[in-house]
Amino acid sequence: MKKRTIIIIAVVMGLSFLALLSLQLSYIEEMVRMKKEQFDESVTKAMYQASRNLELNETLRYLEKETGADGDVYSSFELKTINSKPSQMPKAMILRNDKNSITATTKSMREIVKNRYVYQKALLDEVIYSILYTASDKPLRERINFKMLDQDIKAELMNNGVNIPYHFTVCTQDGREVYRCPDYSDKGEEYTYTQLLFRNDPQNRMGLVKIHFPEMNSYIFSSVRFMIPSVVFTFVLIVTFIITLVLIFRQKRISEMKNDFINNMTHELKTPISSISLAAQMLNDESVTKSPSMMKHLGGVINDETKRLRFLVEKVLQMSMFDRKKAVFKRKELDLNELLENVASTFTLRVEHTGGHIYTDIEAVDSTIYVDEIHFQNAISNLMDNAVKYRKADQPLNLYIKTWNTDEHVCFSIRDTGLGIRRENIKKIFDKFYRVHTGNVHDVKGFGLGLAYVKKIVNLHDGDIRCESELGKGTRFVVSLPIITANK
Repeated sequence: MKKRTIIIIAVVMGLSFLALLSLQLSYIEEMVRMKKEQFDESVTKAMYQASRNLELNETLRYLEKETGADGDVYSSFELKTINSKPSQMPKAMILRNDKNSITATTKSMREIVKNRYVYQKALLDEVIYSILYTASDKPLRERINFKMLDQDIKAELMNNGVNIPYHFTVCTQDGREVYRCPDYSDKGEEYTYTQLLFRNDPQNRMGLVKIHFPEMNSYIFSSVRFMIPSVVFTFVLIVTFIITLVLIFRQKRISEMKNDFINNMTHELKTPISSISLAAQMLNDESVTKSPSMMKHLGGVINDETKRLRFLVEKVLQMSMFDRKKAVFKRKELDLNELLENVASTFTLRVEHTGGHIYTDIEAVDSTIYVDEIHFQNAISNLMDNAVKYRKADQPLNLYIKTWNTDEHVCFSIRDTGLGIRRENIKKIFDKFYRVHTGNVHDVKGFGLGLAYVKKIVNLHDGDIRCESELGKGTRFVVSLPIITANK
């Protein structure tokens, strides 16, 4: 599948997942908002009704006090009215058979009832006004039964569908606290509901009840709890989709690198095979004179190309062996300074052939390392071989080898004056099969396994390697290894 097709599919699926997640979140937000509005309305209604009950209870208590503990104000008013106006009882009530008398009696009764109602209402208004005026003179602490107020608030909240713990305080208009519930806490105080008490009193004598709910958020979000699994699953799908995309692109890159590896390997193997084939044909060709020098030359070609083939095959097998974790190291103590100088001497001719030189700067005092000699020597050779391969055409190549000590490590660096590496390619050069693109130029041979092999060897020896490079100015590899102390 083409990379562009994969990107289009990924963008479409990604936008779809994000749209789905956005819809779910907006739906949850809307549900929370509606639940909060419903909660606010229920609490407001409950608080209003509780305050109204408080005022009615106070009015009833004063009325009972005025009329007696077991009396009835309306019965008292009725008795006072009847006893104070006996002369108004109609005589026609005795003469029931007289129709005119009945009509007159009906009108008289209506008038009496009307007068009684007006009189009682006026008297009741006067009494209530007197009661309320007298009550407002008292402090809130004496006017309110806080236990009954708590019971009323709880009952009204339950009647409105709110059954969660709450805390409340009662204070005056100027903010002086009169009462605080015994189990009061500040949790949830940022959402406080306030209700006026005794609204008919003068403003400076009104009270305030403030209530808040420590578990309000849990109560609000409990209505959308069933949506949480769907959001979690959607998020998991998005993460899985992203991981799948990363794996797809990684596998595609590995596939491309393996294809390049196969092409390079074919190109690398073709030359020695062709040379061996040509030498074999010359040996079998009877028309070619088989002089001792010719035979020696052909034998040398076959031997050299066979070694070259064996080296290429072993290089691939080594990486395969490391991947299967079957590599066995024969470690021993070596002097890093001496090892680097020995490897550098083998590259002296190749470097001087370009017109350049190898410069060594040995500063490490503690240079004993515990490594596999063959593998580590191959790793150093790979670094120097890359420097020679990726040199600037028709320009001398200089190599700078340096060693030094840190607190617990011995380090060395190999710097060249070659082509250099682009910054975006530096982090990929240690990947298997990866080769820096050089266009269609095939003068640089290799499988893209050299630096992967070097990194693997260094890491297996508890070391670290990093690359510093600037395009057109050269490359520097820095390797650090643990120091082997005398008592180890």
